[in-house]
Amino acid sequence: MATDLGELQAFLAVARAGGFREAGRAAGASASGLSEAVRRLETRLGVRLLHRTTRSVRPTEAGERLLERLGPALGEVEAAMDVVNGFRDRPAGTLRLNVPVSAARLVLPAIVPGFLAAYPEIRLEITAEEGFVDVLAAGCDAGIRYDERLEADMIAVPIGPRVQRFATAASPDYLRRRGRPEHPRDLLGHACLRGRFPSGSMPPWEFEREGETVRVDPTGPLVVSIGGAVDLSVDAAVGGAGIVALFEDWLRPHLDSGALEAVLEPWWPAFSGPFLYYSGRRLVPAPLRAFIDFIKHRPAAGRR
Repeated sequence: MATDLGELQAFLAVARAGGFREAGRAAGASASGLSEAVRRLETRLGVRLLHRTTRSVRPTEAGERLLERLGPALGEVEAAMDVVNGFRDRPAGTLRLNVPVSAARLVLPAIVPGFLAAYPEIRLEITAEEGFVDVLAAGCDAGIRYDERLEADMIAVPIGPRVQRFATAASPDYLRRRGRPEHPRDLLGHACLRGRFPSGSMPPWEFEREGETVRVDPTGPLVVSIGGAVDLSVDAAVGGAGIVALFEDWLRPHLDSGALEAVLEPWWPAFSGPFLYYSGRRLVPAPLRAFIDFIKHRPAAGRR
């Protein structure tokens, strides 16, 4: 059976975007052209791939199966075609990264401007989310995660600070009203501002000191989704609502200004910094190779 890559790409774009118009805007193509390409593909295969209603477009069971295999396969085709990019004076194309919100806020701002200046013909697309995803199936070239969330078959390259800490902090007003915890277990009697992952899990707060590890599961008046709503918990802590636990670098501006005060600092746990990860099972696209080389040769200053 003859394969038309354009039709497959049209199906992939529409399935990911959830609609023909949305896919057309993202791909710079017409909705009618995408619809016709998908119709030809369905006719060629003899099976419906998309459920179409006036409100939404979603894959059928057959479409889901095709989508699972198609994303990585087309990514491999694009990477193979991109090999010639390495022969250019300056690599060009699109680099898609999937990163946690913390990396988008704390790691990439020190990297992105310099990278874009060095490679003006590369377009960088960043998706920030907390859940661990298959970067190839999601249409991304690479991701950023921490080592405990990396899959064994991925290649990992250090990026950003090599050591980070989780910090706990509260406003001076809160500490005047409620007192200052002296031990992590004291947090069980305090108003703590918690975070919940998209999976629904709400990780306990962990502390370390002189070889002792303490985990506590405090309660409080506010729970936010880890990612996009974290700034709300920081603002609530600044406003005196309770104690917040977060990356030290995220809280550092408020600690330096005095809006927040460190709580239990001798117990703050340190952990290894994030990694850029990508599949070792595919050719490395030229934009990704340029990004890897760029972060490997960045000055060590500021990368604790």
